[in-house]
Amino acid sequence: MKALVLIGGFGTRLRPITYTVPKQLIPLAGRSMLYHVFDLIPKDVEEVVLATGYKAEVVDAFVRQHPTPWPVRTVPEAEPLGTGGGMKNASAGLSDPFYLLNSDVVTTVDLSAMLALHQHRGGIGTMALAEVEDTRPYGVAALGPDDRIDAFVEKPEPKDAPSHWINAGLAVWAGSVLDRIPSGRPVSFEREVVPGLLPERLYAFRLRKYWDDAGTPERLLRSQQLLFDDGRGGRGGVPAGAFGSGPVAVARGVRAEGASFGKYVTLGEDVTVEPGAHIENSILMAGTHVEKEAVVLGSLLGPKVLVRAGQRVVGQVFGEGAEVGGPTTPGR
Repeated sequence: MKALVLIGGFGTRLRPITYTVPKQLIPLAGRSMLYHVFDLIPKDVEEVVLATGYKAEVVDAFVRQHPTPWPVRTVPEAEPLGTGGGMKNASAGLSDPFYLLNSDVVTTVDLSAMLALHQHRGGIGTMALAEVEDTRPYGVAALGPDDRIDAFVEKPEPKDAPSHWINAGLAVWAGSVLDRIPSGRPVSFEREVVPGLLPERLYAFRLRKYWDDAGTPERLLRSQQLLFDDGRGGRGGVPAGAFGSGPVAVARGVRAEGASFGKYVTLGEDVTVEPGAHIENSILMAGTHVEKEAVVLGSLLGPKVLVRAGQRVVGQVFGEGAEVGGPTTPGR
């Protein structure tokens, strides 16, 4: 059994951070988004294949530096190919069946149980579905008896959505689906391929716990909260010499004596938070420096950001090397 993880897209909604950092490497609750997805993959998987696109070399280097329980192979695409094109490009040597995972979902799921259900039902695929209120950004499934998917509509208008059960970005597919994907061009697997698979019995695996996709700053921070609440982040408390409630995920080299922290904070390697500063519901990536009496709330600070003394940063995103309160502040 092998797993294929899709790592495409430019992360435009998370700019300017993603100008230098692929969104899958942004840390949530102390670990990169990609490694929280890795946590879902059963340990008995033989190989994990990464279908990479934007900044593929950065992803490849990161994985080499951070060991995993399985061999990981990256297959970059020369140009954006979409979900289906990325699957086709990385299809050599995949198992039958294989796991397919999006790299920007935050959830908990028993993929071994989903595989067992797939094998029991004998269909061409089994898709994990999550129930959401707003279905507009997602593919939506209509479910029949035994949770067979009778229809699948990608990003319908609310009035046209057949249910509130959406594609959660996790699936088990028979190897034969790869033969249905055209070669040599961009392909949306959800729009162009999935509807044609419905006659061959496609089933749902309903997620009953939490799920989110971390594609926007708001959802990224919401996903971090879900991970902390599930115990998949810092163990509570605050950095040595600091004050407040936490939980805070603290990497190596952090200095925060005299600072204070509220809930849900990630501090990357070598972050400095000076005395009197306060951080809450935020992500501070490696090398960021927050000076005295500054406040950071609900914000994403990329690598090596400098927040000047007394500045108040609320609901903002800053890319690598930004100086907040200096002569130029390239954020949003």
